[in-house]
Amino acid sequence: MNVELLRRYGMTSLLTACVLLGFSAPISVALDNVLLAILLLGAIFNLRPIVQIARQNPVVRAAWLLFLALFIAMFYGVATPAEAVGALGKYADLIFIPVFIWILKDEAARRSARTAFLAAMGLTLFLSYLVGFKLLPIQHWMTPYAVFDNPVIFHSHIAQNNMMGFAVFLALLNLREAISRRAQLLWGTFVVLAIYNVLFMVQGRTGYLILLVLICLFTWATLARYMQRLGKSWGWRQAASLLLIAVSIVAIAYQASPRLHDRISLLGTEYQAWQPNHGKDTSTGQRLDFYYNSLKIVQNHPLLGIGTGGFPAAFAQQTRGTEVIQTVNPHNEFLLITMQTGLGGLALLLYLFYMHWRCAPQLGSALEQDAARGLLLMYVINCAFNSALYDHVDGLLFAYMTATFFAGYKAVKHG
Repeated sequence: MNVELLRRYGMTSLLTACVLLGFSAPISVALDNVLLAILLLGAIFNLRPIVQIARQNPVVRAAWLLFLALFIAMFYGVATPAEAVGALGKYADLIFIPVFIWILKDEAARRSARTAFLAAMGLTLFLSYLVGFKLLPIQHWMTPYAVFDNPVIFHSHIAQNNMMGFAVFLALLNLREAISRRAQLLWGTFVVLAIYNVLFMVQGRTGYLILLVLICLFTWATLARYMQRLGKSWGWRQAASLLLIAVSIVAIAYQASPRLHDRISLLGTEYQAWQPNHGKDTSTGQRLDFYYNSLKIVQNHPLLGIGTGGFPAAFAQQTRGTEVIQTVNPHNEFLLITMQTGLGGLALLLYLFYMHWRCAPQLGSALEQDAARGLLLMYVINCAFNSALYDHVDGLLFAYMTATFFAGYKAVKHG
């Protein structure tokens, strides 16, 4: 009996830590690490069910295969052992996906985890408005990027806008499922305030694109489900109408938001002015220099890559004698994986995303099905402009939210 009580207490503690991680991930790296250490300790004593999940869940298998490729790539290339281990650790969140799934196997637990994430984004949104309207001065515990005309709170403008765009999508799904007027008002208010925050207050351009794509996905999925309930088909005419609406929304937002207008116009101007290895004076030029030289590295090492953790040294070698700004990652996950593990690693990353999309319709609810595909589209976009799985916040959020959706996969498949 005492053993059983200890086991229940242990699972309750792990569940609490896992749910808290949903709140911590958008806010505190330090608290993330504490909670992950607790979950890792619990996982060590429960390896059998976790390994079983990894064997049975195709999305987890794909994530572990990608991590395995990165692990193998530690043993060759230009990185020192310490650099290789450090780089592999950046991708350790992939290993945690079945741990999260094991803890969040109940639907109520998964719902609590998603609510914790939205609560953290709600807090971020509230503080962002206070700072943006100068009702709260910049605090020492805020990110160094925080300024009044770019009111980010806990992380960079890129990370905050990306997460806020996904939070809008989750809130829209909750709004669609809400029954009471109070819940509808809550989620509707959050959606309006968050969209305004992304488009008019914070500067992250990747977040603009994520928000647009996810709103289109929400509209598409919701109308398709509605038409299906009516027994009607959802064909090219409906798709063309939705595309026209999306283009109109983009045009209106582009004209209505001076910040959005200026940021997009600046992107075009900087792109036209860029010359290879001479882009250090602009943000766009630096990114294009990163991509240009990263592709050169891929061309020189297409099969096996340069090894895990080898990017900084390889990039420094590739850009020697130029004025290119040095970086520890190319701000593109597709390129970073390919450079480290070769084309085989890129294939495994694409396979992970493919399985994510393919398995989403087999989840337990319409919300989880649509949310899983929304998460995937968010990360396809994010990985195109940032090293999203390499960065702590983005990598952890991908693993965590993947688990909150795909923890219901086995029950649907075998139930």
